[in-house]
Amino acid sequence: MKYLHTMVRVSDLDKSLDFYCNKLGLENLGRFDIEAGRFSLVFLAAPGQKEAQVELTWNWDPEELGEGRNFGHLAYEVENIYETCERLLKAGVTINRPPRDGRMAFVRSPDNVSIELLQHGKPLDPAEPWSSMENKGHW
Repeated sequence: MKYLHTMVRVSDLDKSLDFYCNKLGLENLGRFDIEAGRFSLVFLAAPGQKEAQVELTWNWDPEELGEGRNFGHLAYEVENIYETCERLLKAGVTINRPPRDGRMAFVRSPDNVSIELLQHGKPLDPAEPWSSMENKGHW
């Protein structure tokens, strides 16, 4: 058995690609528009990790996407959690669970998919403004 990808439905493909690629830093591995089914698939991966893909599925006909609790989150390891969260914050992304412990943070995609960010290696020493930053919403 081999892991292939995780599929996430999105309501606005442009917003989602901006979030996942421009803000989060994933690479676009390819897009497939399926006219007969009226949907598009875009495969993304962290740089150098094509074996762990996220498939964004965008149905052309508008639909309301609920926030299902049966899907937990996507998780990515980052080199410096404080720098990553600062970059995301400056790009307009809400940090739902700040990295107070120097190890873990959560953000959400435009469709409320929870994204966990984990510090590579040992946690960083607690630092401001993260140490005293409150949670926003839920993850």
